[in-house]
Amino acid sequence: MSKRLMTGLYWFMACEFALGAVTKYWPGDTIFSSAYSVKFVDWGYPSWMRFVVGALEGVAAVLLVIPDKRTRFLGATTLMFVLTGAATTHIVNHDPAVESWAAPAHLLIMGVLALANWPADWRDLLRAPAAAASSRTGRRHTPDQRRLVPARGTGDDV
Repeated sequence: MSKRLMTGLYWFMACEFALGAVTKYWPGDTIFSSAYSVKFVDWGYPSWMRFVVGALEGVAAVLLVIPDKRTRFLGATTLMFVLTGAATTHIVNHDPAVESWAAPAHLLIMGVLALANWPADWRDLLRAPAAAASSRTGRRHTPDQRRLVPARGTGDDV
C-alpha cells in the first residue's frame, strides 16, 4: 500500500474515533443515536464509564495521526482494547446487527494497523525515541555521549 493511502486511512480512522469521543461527552441525543449516558446504563455500566471510553478514543485518535510507528501502534492497540469491550457488550446484550456491526469491523481494521506498526523489539515501546533508534542500529552510545579515551603511549593514561 502506498504511504499516501496509509496516511489517509490513519486520518480517516482518527476522525471517526475523535467524533466517537465527542459523542461520548455529548449531554443528550446525538445525530447517530440516543444519549450515551442512557446507553451505557442500559448495557449495565455506570454512566460515567462513557467518559473513560471517550477519553481513550480521543487519545488513541491523536496517537494514530502522529507519524511514528510507536505511537500508531499504541493508538491502534488502545482502540483494540476499547473495541473488544464494545463488541463483547453488543454480543452480551443481543444488540441487532444493524447497531453492532461497526465495533467488530473497526476491531479488525485496528488489528491490521497494529500489526503494520508492530515494533521490531517490544522494549522499544518503553524507551525514549533516541534510545530506541540506537538500539536498532546496535550502537550503545550516540557520538556526543562517548567518553574520550586517551590513546596508549601518550603519557595521559597513567
